[in-house]
Amino acid sequence: MAAVPRQPDLPPPAAATGALGWVRRNLFDSPLNGALTLLAVYLLYLVVPPFVEWAILKADWSGTTAKDCSRAGACWVFIGVRLNQFFYGFYPVAEQWRVNTCLALLVAFVVPLFIKRFALKQWLGAVLLVVYPVVAFHLLVGGHFGLAHVETSKWGGLSLTLVIAIVGMVAALPLGILLALGRRATNMPVLKALCVAFIELWRGVPLITVLFMSSVMLPFFLPEGMNFDKLLRALIGVALFEAAYMAEVVRGGLQGIPKGQFEAAAALGLGFWRSTILVILPQALKLVIPGIVNTFIALFKDTSLVLIIGLFDLLGSIQAANSDTNWLGFSTEGYVFAACVYWVFCFGMSRYSQWLERKLHTGHRR
Repeated sequence: MAAVPRQPDLPPPAAATGALGWVRRNLFDSPLNGALTLLAVYLLYLVVPPFVEWAILKADWSGTTAKDCSRAGACWVFIGVRLNQFFYGFYPVAEQWRVNTCLALLVAFVVPLFIKRFALKQWLGAVLLVVYPVVAFHLLVGGHFGLAHVETSKWGGLSLTLVIAIVGMVAALPLGILLALGRRATNMPVLKALCVAFIELWRGVPLITVLFMSSVMLPFFLPEGMNFDKLLRALIGVALFEAAYMAEVVRGGLQGIPKGQFEAAAALGLGFWRSTILVILPQALKLVIPGIVNTFIALFKDTSLVLIIGLFDLLGSIQAANSDTNWLGFSTEGYVFAACVYWVFCFGMSRYSQWLERKLHTGHRR
């Protein structure tokens, strides 16, 4: 019997590959998804063209006063004139180079950490965590090495937002890890009870209450003549508040580690701290990278609450600028600008989280 000739492999249908195939799989794979896609397209049609016309096509980009704006579209002149205040707050103009130096040093220390072949990452990370805060503090505050002293009440804008967010993130993560470990210390009931009480107390009150108490009520409990800087009180309150939330995130990661990992560490003769630091904690932190970054994003946005205690961060500086009688009626541009800035930072942290998950293979494929 003659062999049947093998038919050549045919390419997949054009409708199943490329852009058309992606659209069919993701947007029109069912009648419901198709209807939702059409509804979303219609809503975008209602929103996007008018916004583009207002923000770009009919917008005013150059000028120095409100008279240079035609009111037909957005007046980005307002943002340009107030941009210095939005970034530096009321920091003296002659001393703003110190803020720029701190930001440049931060970028110079952070960027090499993302270079794959950079060999001194551990040393650079140690310098970033130990040396850089001291240098930045002396630069921003002054009063030493011939630098003029600048009161923290003059700090503001995006620079203040970054200071509060970075300090809160750096302080909240290690504190949250210690609190999570303490809450799981079943063999030390007193320590566990203290950690549980701390976590539940700080999670049970809103951040705005914490800031109000730290700024208004705390001075009443201090000895006469003793007072802490308002910004320092806010930083401590933010760090402790976020540490309580971080503790629960880390505790979820610790509970997700199989019991066999603990038994394997014990079989190797590792003590509690060595097994925790070398075996358990790295795996737990990898599992909860999305939760950690989500907490950081929430912290970055919550910095706007410091306005309640008289600190003018980015959003506070924009609200203060809106009260200027020379620029009445341009608050929309200010809030759109603030939304774009917050989105850039939050989206950047989100994308970095996804990149870190892929790099560390946190999916734990089977």
